[in-house]
Amino acid sequence: MSKTPDFTKSFQDFVAAFPVDTAAFQNAFKTQAAFGEKLTKVVLEAAEKSTEISSKWAKDAIAKLSVAAKAKAEPTDYTKAATEFASAAAEMAAENLAAFAEVAKKVQADTVELLLAAGKEASTEASAAVKKATDEVTAVAKKAAAAAK
Repeated sequence: MSKTPDFTKSFQDFVAAFPVDTAAFQNAFKTQAAFGEKLTKVVLEAAEKSTEISSKWAKDAIAKLSVAAKAKAEPTDYTKAATEFASAAAEMAAENLAAFAEVAKKVQADTVELLLAAGKEASTEASAAVKKATDEVTAVAKKAAAAAK
């Protein structure tokens, strides 16, 4: 009965001939972590600004409503107060929705800028890694060819 050959040593030698640079993986992790940090900063700033807008809108609406809720001397004053409140509420809505749109626009611009920068950096790193790997493989191949002679 034949014995199955053990290729463990051959495979280990083969893998050792093509060393893996763990620095590339570490750099990729660091780059990804930095990108995540920058993107998180954009998101948190947008959330903070949105919260400020919402809070201000609520305070302004409550202030306008408290004026409209005061007792009036004439019945027509109630109609006037309700009309003024509705007008003020519509104006506040337009202003605040425009402010939210500005926040969204800034987030979009910042995100696109980050993605473009990350893409450029990743491309540069990938090119460098491929060049380094090519150089190493070429050196190993030359070494193997010289040893084979």
